[in-house]
Amino acid sequence: MDGIFNAAWIVPIPPFLAFLAIILGLNRNKRGTTLVAVGAAAISWILGWGIAFASFFTGHFGEHPIDQALYSIPTGTSEFVIGYAVDPANALMLFMVSFLVLMIFIYSSGYMTFPGHLSTAAYPEAAAQGKDPRYSRFFAYISLFATGMLGLVVSNSLLMFFIFWEIMGLCSYLLIGFWYEKPSAKAAALKAFMTTRIGDAIMLVGMIFLYIRSEPSSLRFSELFTAENLEQLAHSTANVPVIGAVPWIAVIAVLIFFGTIGKSAQFPLHVWLPDAMEGPTPVSAMIHAATMVSAGVFLLVRMFPIYEYAGEVSASALQFVAFIGGFTAIFAATIAMAQWDVKRVLAYSTISQLGYMVAAIGMGAYVAALFHLLTHAFFKALLFLGSGSVIHGMEHGFHHAHEHGSHDAEGHDDHGHHAHVVRRSDGDLNPEDPQDMRNMGGLLQRMPRTGWTFIIGGLALSGFPLITAGFWSKDEILASAWGGNHLWVFGTLAVAAFLTAFYTMRQIGLTFLGKPRSEGAIHAPESVPSMTTPLILISFFAIVGGWIGIPEYFPVIGGIVPNWIEHFLEPYMEYMHLHAHHLGFDIVPLATSLVVALGGLGLGYVIYGQGLKEGQIDPLSKLLGPIWWAWHRKYWVDEFYHDTIIAFTMALAKFLALFDREWVIDAIVNAIGRVALWLSAVLAAFDRIVIDGAVMGLGWLSDQAGGIARLLQDGRVQAYLLFGLLMAAVWLFLNVLPLIMTLV
Repeated sequence: MDGIFNAAWIVPIPPFLAFLAIILGLNRNKRGTTLVAVGAAAISWILGWGIAFASFFTGHFGEHPIDQALYSIPTGTSEFVIGYAVDPANALMLFMVSFLVLMIFIYSSGYMTFPGHLSTAAYPEAAAQGKDPRYSRFFAYISLFATGMLGLVVSNSLLMFFIFWEIMGLCSYLLIGFWYEKPSAKAAALKAFMTTRIGDAIMLVGMIFLYIRSEPSSLRFSELFTAENLEQLAHSTANVPVIGAVPWIAVIAVLIFFGTIGKSAQFPLHVWLPDAMEGPTPVSAMIHAATMVSAGVFLLVRMFPIYEYAGEVSASALQFVAFIGGFTAIFAATIAMAQWDVKRVLAYSTISQLGYMVAAIGMGAYVAALFHLLTHAFFKALLFLGSGSVIHGMEHGFHHAHEHGSHDAEGHDDHGHHAHVVRRSDGDLNPEDPQDMRNMGGLLQRMPRTGWTFIIGGLALSGFPLITAGFWSKDEILASAWGGNHLWVFGTLAVAAFLTAFYTMRQIGLTFLGKPRSEGAIHAPESVPSMTTPLILISFFAIVGGWIGIPEYFPVIGGIVPNWIEHFLEPYMEYMHLHAHHLGFDIVPLATSLVVALGGLGLGYVIYGQGLKEGQIDPLSKLLGPIWWAWHRKYWVDEFYHDTIIAFTMALAKFLALFDREWVIDAIVNAIGRVALWLSAVLAAFDRIVIDGAVMGLGWLSDQAGGIARLLQDGRVQAYLLFGLLMAAVWLFLNVLPLIMTLV
């Protein structure tokens, strides 16, 4: 078994080699790009599943996790160890990530066709092939993205974790703005990059404190989480302004948590994630399910010993984590209730579900958080890929209508002309927007494979009882909140679960049920097998993925299928000095899960089960009025940031520009320049008058002396002899005269 575990460091390598191969040699070869990228993902999947299953079938694997150093970087008194780790937590992540990455790569090969916003005349070759002009670049980017997540999962130190974390941040920027011809895509990419950098910068400060305060100084997980190091972090204090003395472990926990707030889009740094929908749909699935936002929660899972000890010495640290998670869960769920874009509904749903996981960490429910992270990744990837299939079908439907001279929903011919925007009380409507659910309806008949797999994912997201994975993982979090006496968290998450079920049924009803409301919906074809086959495979895990965590106390079926995930993680929790929370049966959380899931789905079906009639206004907007509009406008948080933080930043930048250019910096620089010019003129005059004058004077004297001496050289020997005698006489006079004077 050790052999397969020792191959863990290889798992991120194939996608990275694919990235290099594509950018260096396969940029024009789309078929070769597909084979290399998908082949690399398949190799990582085989290795990932091999490692995962080896750990699953190794008895008490968690008691002896693998932590292997490959090389080290000396840092003076200590060293940074670069290596890999295999333990129950990241074995489960390897199972999920490697599989979803492969499915997304296969799906992308069918999805990345020629986009409608580009001109075929500008890219005739790509248009003829029916592929995106930057098809190879896309696969290069997502290969590097996969490298980042797989490397992060197997990292054995927080330093390596952070390096791969930042690689994913770069890839998210590149992929969100992939279609950079659209101003909205460029703006979304910049927004995502800058927003997540805020969280990353604060997280980096926490890492620095953790390295400094640990004994020995290290960021290696196996050294950070020793009982001795955790104890000394818990019992040494930092003087925090205003607050006073706070245990270092609580300060570090909060600072590192900001990395999760940014990466997993928790309030108040949530604003980047919905705009990330500007990227291609496979990117949405990568970001929202398999990789990026999952990394934020996995950071909390990986660092959980820090949070457990922080909670023991400073309860406010974990309360802060739980509050952010619970508030984000209900905050984002209300916004999802009033969105029309099929992907934006799922984006806010992702933010809400991540809030569940963060709240679970804040309550100390380690197993529940990791369990929901895994199940959510499967059904949310299914939903995002399903939404991409829907958008693809709608685009083809509108294209078919244009080719056959059809008219849009407003009756306007659209041969080469964009349909105008219709002003409505529930938001402006472009009658040919392939992502607006008001233009859909009846797609279950046109796209049955996409429709039924999307419904499976939607039911899992809603927590449909007993059958779906989402029910078991979400119920575990609610049971942990109730059993841990976190009643306000329990109530908040229960309301969020009801809203989740409601908006999910709303989305299903508007998209797949009722009658088509546009030419695009009437003519939408089913997607190609390369897109629908991954949907079918992922839907399997959206159902059975939750069965590994059926509580043994659950009525009737409890114990028939053992609570495998809890038994698998318990030895590792003991190894990490964590306390396993064993919950008994309580009817309240179970009844709550059943009521909110079925109640939300039922109410959603009553209102939206037949879709909308053509031109009909959303019934919920009529009922709730300004409340619905506040949800639709996302509580104006973006506008608030724009008018406060961004406006202040821009004003400060302009002020500093004036400070730089006119008032201080440039004035000082210009004054120094003028002084330097004056001084150089003075020195030039000194050089010209004094230095040059002295040199030229010496030259003149030499010239005059030479002129006089030249007169004495006339070529007559008698003159030379007379001159010599004269000189001798002078010499004798000068030497003999003093002698005579002394004698006298």
